[in-house]
Amino acid sequence: MHITRQRPDSRQGPAENFTGTVWLDEIAAPAVPSRLRMFNVHFAPGAHTAWHTHPHGQVLHVLEGEGLVQRRGGDVEPIRAGDTVWIEPGEWHWHGATPRTFMTHLAVVEAAEDGTTAQWHEHVTDYPA
Repeated sequence: MHITRQRPDSRQGPAENFTGTVWLDEIAAPAVPSRLRMFNVHFAPGAHTAWHTHPHGQVLHVLEGEGLVQRRGGDVEPIRAGDTVWIEPGEWHWHGATPRTFMTHLAVVEAAEDGTTAQWHEHVTDYPA
């Protein structure tokens, strides 16, 4: 058993992967052989990810606020505190806050054998206003 009492500093989401102000807090990244990664992600109003995929899928659990999520070719779906979203392995998607509210979610992924957790693609060009 390992109890983490001190976490890494919050870090701002890089502009190549996010639009708007996004802060990431690493919650869990256990040592090998575990490949679990968990982040608390804070989106300012209108902030969102670029299109991306995950090698083993992703679970999002909304902690507060209201957000949006979309898979490539699908409708933009509203998500709210208490909602949980399962994104399939390799599924192109984006997610973030609504234009008028903050949103915070837990993001849980399993890293690939090489340690990568996401493949990032282009920015979203038709984000709802």
